[in-house]
Amino acid sequence: MADAPGTRTSFYLDKADPASWKALNSLAAAVRDTTRAAGLGRDVVELANVRISQLNGCAYCLDLHVRLAEEAGVAAVKLRVLPAWKETSIFTETEEAALTIAEAVTLLPDEDERVAALDSARFVLGDQAYSALCWAAATMNSFNRVSIVSRHRVRS
Repeated sequence: MADAPGTRTSFYLDKADPASWKALNSLAAAVRDTTRAAGLGRDVVELANVRISQLNGCAYCLDLHVRLAEEAGVAAVKLRVLPAWKETSIFTETEEAALTIAEAVTLLPDEDERVAALDSARFVLGDQAYSALCWAAATMNSFNRVSIVSRHRVRS
């Protein structure tokens, strides 16, 4: 039986439908293999994951992916200034392309802006890495939405 409308009880999508959760995790594993095959370091992917989680406001995923980014070697200064990355010169060309994809796939700006942004990233990365990062961004957005809807909590 469902809770009454307006109640604040958590409903964990991952627990309610473990088969779908398992499928999403299988997709994430395939995307991880794809990013590796494209020559993308875990640091670049995690930097994009953090930015996507910032844009979506997913505290649970931010906590997780900031830790993973640090473990992957992302410099603390990059994590601190990430919301203003376009205002700095500390990111590599590959990181900037990954962040461009992260924002375009997450925010879905109007078509002209989106196409221009994604074309510039594709030019820098090449087709294989571009495709891998688009899949990574789409997958991270899915995880953010599951965590937000489920109200997954950050652990102390």
